[in-house]
Amino acid sequence: MPDMVEVTIDSIRVSLMSPQRVVVLRQTDMERYLPIWVGPYEAESITVALQEVEISRPLTHDLLKNLFSQFNGKILRVEIVALKEDVFFGNIVAEKDGKIINIDSRPSDAIALAVRAHVPVLVSQVVLDEAGIIPEKDLQAETSSEPVVRPGTEAEPEDEKRLDVFEDFLNKLGTDKGDEEKPKS
Repeated sequence: MPDMVEVTIDSIRVSLMSPQRVVVLRQTDMERYLPIWVGPYEAESITVALQEVEISRPLTHDLLKNLFSQFNGKILRVEIVALKEDVFFGNIVAEKDGKIINIDSRPSDAIALAVRAHVPVLVSQVVLDEAGIIPEKDLQAETSSEPVVRPGTEAEPEDEKRLDVFEDFLNKLGTDKGDEEKPKS
């Protein structure tokens, strides 16, 4: 297991501009976040499991968990292993008869399964370094010598350069690429 970092589900956010949802993962040992776009059905499935809502019939992710159990398999953890062209790649790590099995998965499905199976969610350090977000207050503490732009005041050119990172992130929020299925071969 290369450099993997444990995360928890911080929140599930709704985009008012699209039907997409954002699952916000929080690194357990520091205040760094990883937003992942997911579809509305996957977000609902994660939310139902987080809130432990009783459903009369199993949802797809409940079915997957039940299949593992029926075939004497055990889900050990789920991982977010890569980010390529704005698409996250997931992995379900399971065990059957002492053999470790890696199952390719969309991160949204892996997270929905992890919540049900009560197993850890891990993210590759490389993915966190590339797409993780540290809240602005932490950035201000690191760069305390730079002025803070308040609403209603003019931004200096240096401030605009510093804020370009956030503008790039916000522009990406308008795309629907965050958690697409990979093309079939």
